[in-house]
Amino acid sequence: MNRLFSRLGEFFKESWQELKRVNWPTKEETTRYTGGVLAFSFILAIALGFIDFGLMQLISLLLKK
Repeated sequence: MNRLFSRLGEFFKESWQELKRVNWPTKEETTRYTGGVLAFSFILAIALGFIDFGLMQLISLLLKK
């Protein structure tokens, strides 16, 4: 059991050291990336909405015949 806590402590120590080496983005980069993701998501949602609407219309036409 003591070995388990020792290994767990070593894991957290090494994880913390690794986090110190991470190259974190600046506030401006984070804002720009977030805007890009939101814009892409919005455009994709609109495109999928149009595809869904078109397929619904097609199925509706096929079922009426």
